[in-house]
Amino acid sequence: MTSNFLIRLAEDTDSESVFHLARDFATSFEVDNRQEFDSVFDQIQREDSIWLGVAESNAEVVGYLLGLDHLTFYANGRVAWIEEVVVRQDWRRRGVGRALTAAFESWTANRGAKLIALATRRAAKFYQSLGYEESATYFRKLV
Repeated sequence: MTSNFLIRLAEDTDSESVFHLARDFATSFEVDNRQEFDSVFDQIQREDSIWLGVAESNAEVVGYLLGLDHLTFYANGRVAWIEEVVVRQDWRRRGVGRALTAAFESWTANRGAKLIALATRRAAKFYQSLGYEESATYFRKLV
């Protein structure tokens, strides 16, 4: 099986593929309302502080990364956050997640970000292999 893929920014036509990948990714919430998903997808496409990249092979989306950046006082500038990285099960361990992350890192560097952070429950070893270090405890409150 080939591991040829390309990383590119998501397009409107990727909505269906990203929807199905997001459904497999989510554990705390259910991604099941297509109308709500499409609304969020459209908003993400218009927001310049959000990066949504996809990995594509043979005209098929096999993974995506959703990340963003924002200004902070503590870093004296921009910081970035990886929100979601999803690679289709049959495409894992082929460098797709690594390539998506590298593309996001390049985007954040071009925007002047000082650091990239993320929260993970299931992929600590993956991020450590990319040079990320454990830094803080993650808290959340559903509203």
